[in-house]
Amino acid sequence: MKLTVFAATGGIGRQLLDQALAEGHDVTAVVRNPAKLTGRTAARVVQADLSTADAATLRSAVEGADAVLSGLGAVGKSGVGVAEHGTRAIVGAMAATDVRRIVVVSAAPIGTVPSPARPRPPRHDPGDGFVMRHLLSPMVKTVLRAHYADLALMEDVLHASSLDWTVIRPPQLTDKPLTRDYRIAYEQNLRGGSKISRADVAHCMLHTLHDPDTIGRTLGIAD
Repeated sequence: MKLTVFAATGGIGRQLLDQALAEGHDVTAVVRNPAKLTGRTAARVVQADLSTADAATLRSAVEGADAVLSGLGAVGKSGVGVAEHGTRAIVGAMAATDVRRIVVVSAAPIGTVPSPARPRPPRHDPGDGFVMRHLLSPMVKTVLRAHYADLALMEDVLHASSLDWTVIRPPQLTDKPLTRDYRIAYEQNLRGGSKISRADVAHCMLHTLHDPDTIGRTLGIAD
C-alpha cells in the first residue's frame, strides 16, 4: 500500500514508519524536523509543522495515498492544539485529493471528555473497572485536561468529515517491544487494560487499515 504517516518522528509515528517499511509499504513520512529521520531513507519525506500547516500545504503529502496514519498529539503544554489543528488540515488535504482512509491515535479517557460535538459524554467508559473509573481516570484527566480536550476536538473533526476514519484509544503507553498480543474492543476501553506498548498500537493501526468493520468506529486497545 501507499501510506502517508503524520508525526512520523513521534513515539507511535516512528513505530508506524518502521513497521510499515518492514512490511514493504510505500511510505511518505510527514515530519517537522527531517533530521530526526536519520537512517530511514526508504521513506519519502515531507517537511511540515502540523501546528500551523493548512490543507494546501499537506496536499502533496497525501495525494495518491491509499491511506493515512496519524500519531499526532501534543508533547508538552506548548504543543496543545496540534491534534485538532493538524487533523483539520489533514482532513482538508485528503478531501481535496480524494483520499478516504485514515487511522489516528487518541487516548483511552476521551470517550468521557466533553467537546462541542459531545457536550454531555458518559461519565464513565463502559469498559473501565472500579479503580480506573474512580481513581486513575479522574487523576489523569485532571493532569492532562488540556491535552485530552485537544484530542476530543480532533475526534470531532473526524466525526464531522466524510472520510473512512478509525480512532484508536490506548491507555498508558510504554516503550516495550512489539508483541502482537493485545486486546481490542469496539466503542469502549478494555477492563483491566492500563498499558500498551507504542509498538503494539502501531501494529494495530496498520492492520486496522485492512478491516472494513473498523470504519467509522473507535477501538479501545490494551495488553
